[in-house]
Amino acid sequence: MLPKITGIEPLEKYKIKINYETGEQKIFDVLPYMSGSWYEELYNDHYFKTVHITANGGGIEWEHGQDIAPHELYDMSIHENATLEIALRGYVDNSKREKYQRT
Repeated sequence: MLPKITGIEPLEKYKIKINYETGEQKIFDVLPYMSGSWYEELYNDHYFKTVHITANGGGIEWEHGQDIAPHELYDMSIHENATLEIALRGYVDNSKREKYQRT
């Protein structure tokens, strides 16, 4: 069984800091999941920051239902004590990002 999520914090470049009940702090890169019409809305910075913990503490989701499977969050994230530079680097497709910016 996966540990429950106790806190989250949206970071730059579509990363999320996740705190687990075990005391672990991990960084999850959402960018690889942001394809297709369902997830493209996450390119809007304001909307991306509305991420919240699901009611059971097992995962995260956004207002319109986009979510990431709990096992993906845990298994595909890196520990925060890894170099923060590694966690925050990544390619951002600005053409998609600009499409979803609020005016």
